Amino acid sequence: MLTLKLIKEQTEEVIKGLEKKHFNNAREAINKVIEVDKARRAAQNELDKNLSQVKTLSKSIGALMKEGRADEAERARAEVAAMKETNKSLEAAMTEAEAQLTTLLCSIPNVPNSSVPEGSDAVDNVVERQGGHIPQLGPGALPHWELAKKYDLIDFELGVKITGAGFPVYKGKGARLQRALINFFLDEARAAGYLEIEPPYVVNAASGYGTGQLPDKEGQMYHANEDDLYLIPTAEVPVTNIYRDVILDEKDLPVKNCAYSACFRREAGSYGKDVRGLNRLHQFNKVEIVRIDTPEHSYQSLDEMIAHVEGLVQKLELPYRILRLCGGDMSFTSSITFDFETFSAAQERWLEVSSVSNFESYQANRLKCRYRTADRRIELCHTLNGSALALPRIVATILENNQTPEGIRVPRVLVPYCGFDMID
Repeated sequence: MLTLKLIKEQTEEVIKGLEKKHFNNAREAINKVIEVDKARRAAQNELDKNLSQVKTLSKSIGALMKEGRADEAERARAEVAAMKETNKSLEAAMTEAEAQLTTLLCSIPNVPNSSVPEGSDAVDNVVERQGGHIPQLGPGALPHWELAKKYDLIDFELGVKITGAGFPVYKGKGARLQRALINFFLDEARAAGYLEIEPPYVVNAASGYGTGQLPDKEGQMYHANEDDLYLIPTAEVPVTNIYRDVILDEKDLPVKNCAYSACFRREAGSYGKDVRGLNRLHQFNKVEIVRIDTPEHSYQSLDEMIAHVEGLVQKLELPYRILRLCGGDMSFTSSITFDFETFSAAQERWLEVSSVSNFESYQANRLKCRYRTADRRIELCHTLNGSALALPRIVATILENNQTPEGIRVPRVLVPYCGFDMID
């Protein structure tokens, strides 16, 4: 969440940024935060003053009694008792104001970086660059869901039987392709200096709050009511929460972690042609990269993460483009996001396969993820993460773009991981 310091010192800049993100009633929300904080601080100041007076009066009572000034001592006792009652009211007012302040701050999204373009939705995103070759498929080319059926790679109907729509069953070479991609992505991340983590697939509410899934996106997560645990929508959640309530040393930054996990998303409200096959699932596999860094270095880290993901799609020989998201298309918690899309030749459309984001101090403030500077100051970290990569749409484009009359060609970089170079 945004810090009070930022809101109070850069009020107009914060409001302008929230308006770029199309956050309704930005000025009213920020003014309310300032108003509640002012009331909280006024109560705190009065309480501090009263506590000091109570301490002074309490000490004087004994002295007055020794001096035989019983009436004055009794009046002091009465005054102390009255002030203690007032203090109870002040403490209650402070507690209420702090709870209200937290609720308000949690309802306000992150402020976009100044380089984020104006815009209201995906149409306004800016293409940064494009690479790779878009194949020209001949007549009779099939979309990936038909190829999966033809070569017995993925059984969508069996997944419906076992669980429901959006939970496919991978079989034979389809399952081996999944495992090959996971291992390839993890090996590439380790080679780039990321420490591999194997995280839990369920998290508590505190973890969901720390990375911003709660209270914003609880309707999109699967919830185990009995234990009040949530299935993770991405490994970002457990991996970033490793650093909740942690103070790191500046010399140890940036922290670089990677993790494979299954991801679970309800995707409530998703329907239509855009969700066919692997285009949108409730359960899928993904390798995530996470960085914890200093504010001064975090944008260099962001560039390095973008270059890493770009290297992956290039090695997979896929046509791709990189989008700088506009303010209206960014997530609640992000300060800046770059999406990667690969071109699905059979569907003739771009499919999102990765988002790489810098959250600046927004998540870190919720997490209390901090670092100690060389001169012993304690400062908030910046947090970053990115998909490197999510598998479903990568598999979709690999199958569609590499189909030939003889079968489906496997990208060369995956052959050592798969153990085969053709799916036939």
